[in-house]
Amino acid sequence: MRKPTTICQLLLLSLFPLLSQAQSSPVTGAGNITAVAIKGQTVTFTTEHAQGEITVYSPSIVRVRLDKKALGRDFSYAVIAKPVETKVVVTQNDQEITITTDSLKAEITKKPYSITFFTPDGKIISQDEKGLTTSWVSEDVTTYKKMQEGERFVGLGEKTGNLDRKGSGYTNWNTDSYGYSASADPIYSTIPFYIGIHHHLNYGIFLDNTYQSDFNFGASNDRFSSFGAQGGEMNYYFIYHKRLADIITSYTALTGRMHMPPLWSLGYQQNRYTYYPDTEVLRIAQTLREKKIPADGITLDIHYMDQYKLFTWDKTRFPDPLAMNKKLSDMGFTTTVIVDPGIKVEKGYEAYESGLKENIFIKYPDSVNYSGQVWPGWVNFPDFTSEKGRAWWRNKVKFFADNGVSGIWNDMNEIATWGNKMPSNVLFNYDGAIASHLQAHNIYGMQMARSSYEGARESMNKRPFILTRAGYAGLQRYTAIWTGDNRPEEEHMLLGVRLINSLGLSGMPFAGMDIGGFIGTPSNSLFARWIEIGAFNPYFRNHAAVNTQSSEPWTHGEEVTEISRNYISLRYKLMPYLYSTFFEATQSGMPVMRSLAIDYTFDPKIYDTQFQNQYLFGKAFLVLPFESTKEYANAYFPKGLWYDLYTDEQQQGGMEKILRVSMNKLPVYVKESSIVPMQSLVQSTQIQPTDTLMINIYKGNISNSFVYYEDDGKSYNYEKGDSYKRTISYDPVKRSITFEKAEGTFTSKFNHLKLVFHGFAKGDKLNKTNDETLSFLSAISKFDPQGTANGVEGTAVKTMTLNNSSGKFAVTY
Repeated sequence: MRKPTTICQLLLLSLFPLLSQAQSSPVTGAGNITAVAIKGQTVTFTTEHAQGEITVYSPSIVRVRLDKKALGRDFSYAVIAKPVETKVVVTQNDQEITITTDSLKAEITKKPYSITFFTPDGKIISQDEKGLTTSWVSEDVTTYKKMQEGERFVGLGEKTGNLDRKGSGYTNWNTDSYGYSASADPIYSTIPFYIGIHHHLNYGIFLDNTYQSDFNFGASNDRFSSFGAQGGEMNYYFIYHKRLADIITSYTALTGRMHMPPLWSLGYQQNRYTYYPDTEVLRIAQTLREKKIPADGITLDIHYMDQYKLFTWDKTRFPDPLAMNKKLSDMGFTTTVIVDPGIKVEKGYEAYESGLKENIFIKYPDSVNYSGQVWPGWVNFPDFTSEKGRAWWRNKVKFFADNGVSGIWNDMNEIATWGNKMPSNVLFNYDGAIASHLQAHNIYGMQMARSSYEGARESMNKRPFILTRAGYAGLQRYTAIWTGDNRPEEEHMLLGVRLINSLGLSGMPFAGMDIGGFIGTPSNSLFARWIEIGAFNPYFRNHAAVNTQSSEPWTHGEEVTEISRNYISLRYKLMPYLYSTFFEATQSGMPVMRSLAIDYTFDPKIYDTQFQNQYLFGKAFLVLPFESTKEYANAYFPKGLWYDLYTDEQQQGGMEKILRVSMNKLPVYVKESSIVPMQSLVQSTQIQPTDTLMINIYKGNISNSFVYYEDDGKSYNYEKGDSYKRTISYDPVKRSITFEKAEGTFTSKFNHLKLVFHGFAKGDKLNKTNDETLSFLSAISKFDPQGTANGVEGTAVKTMTLNNSSGKFAVTY
């Protein structure tokens, strides 16, 4: 007979499936901390299932590393900063470890491992989700963060979707996304850095891991946000500041900042897939000059090459490229050419033969060079993750310098191949630590851009313009970026605005999109609106695909030509403001094109999908992009006072307003207390403007300053102090505009200053510091969106003219 089953046995039997499941779980958590070592600003620890390390990089930056195995080589393509010596207090007891700086506190719970970040006064900034923290599923590693009440998320680089990424998930795997939809993910580049916002706090998290990474901001769950990668270690930097702008500054202190670009690259660029032969290139340039549409760049797509082979010219289409580029230069144009990474497999082709000889191509594990198909046919790919491969490419780039080329456009560098499916077992050097394609894929485009930049800088002996389609965090050190193969649709135009804004939030200031849409033909009204917006983009290029209608401004009729001329001319008049704003980007990492989330972080209205496309262009201009099909549109004005750019009509902030919009006028406003330097109209940045710099000052109730900057616009002499820098300040309390003493050894190109006052009382007097009194002059003209043959005329509501001396002086009113 059977013995009766006891209650305890019944309980054990019922729990057995759960116990078995727990014991064989495919998910491995870090577990309890079992050992701790403290050395200076670093805490190393062992858990039941992982090794960890937490390092204070600065008072506001903490680095967190975890791996199931021992922590590996400390190497990064993105991070160039070293920890800054910081006053840190580290304490521990049986339950927790506490790391405190003057800016934040990190509290690490031991049982089990988890981390929470606090403000100095004890508010929770970010915390691991209890019960999940950091865990592994096979080689995938993910960190889970508790989603705070009302939390928003912005940034993450070149990502489609809304400004506020709450409720969405994203994957980073650089992808050739031809004609991508407005919701496609992933697309071309990887910047695994985002900013979380809640309860008047904001923080940044940068996951420095080049494997495919995934971010979840409450997609399909209501419990957590998370970030992780499909290999490698959990390696992230936590950044806290009170101001969102300072988070961007700290992030770019970690990953580096852009160099000053060549001045010409900020001008209008005329592109086409594709211009050939050389007579057609010269015709386009001549037409721009004849129609008085200012322009600085002509770009050649793949048809300039001999059968699409790199480092060649098609001798039928371009028999003398050096002579052609000399003619273009004489007309005020600079040439950029496209380069793809694939080297055609062809005996006798010099680039292929030298690549074989120097053994610089990526390989299968059996040492056979990997071959993929792109434009030339079957190609091998240089290994830009090896110094040998980068050196080979740097040497090859001299080919372009020798042919009068000053810009290199890196394309197809995701890596793109026909089929878009490179095998995972292809091997890369990864700077001495052999890596598979899974680890190297996302870094490849950035390292190609790096190699092009370094090679061009060496061989051209001047600042090159480098453009890329793919990249990784830190690419701002080498290159500009554009948003790839977009479409001529209203939705895509506004998506492009958000993509550039998100790139700016993610440390990438020099970005643009194909004006008019690359794949297809835009309507006349769409093209007009797009070029108006493009005039307020950091990188301003018009580009259209093969087998579409040509999309130069004049192909859309006289009215659109006039609109294009007016807004391109306005950009050229604003060049002193724009160049100075790029200088700011080199110093602080602040983007040129700025999401309103930077300055108005906690204003919920700016995240409303109605208003999420609005942005600041530098510190002064509020740009309101709307579809070209709208006659009326709802705009939101953040707090403060705003001036209509064209009429000086004042608009109070903190409110919505219905605007009447038209094809020939992009709504643009100027923030109170702004300081906007302008110059006379030129048709190319190679042409010297008149010797008077116009300083526009907008009356307001807040103090403001603007750093005006000049250098020669082409060399690296500015790195040795050969520049002109001057801080201009506006103080509404002292009723003064102060020009600080000029810094640097460069002599300004402007001999005179014309101060232009907006919003000031008609009867006011101006007093210079030498007690000279000047009355306001009468109004001359206002901005006219219709323009004239010479473009938009400058506002001169009330003016005074002064000699541009380098000493300090002030004007009071």
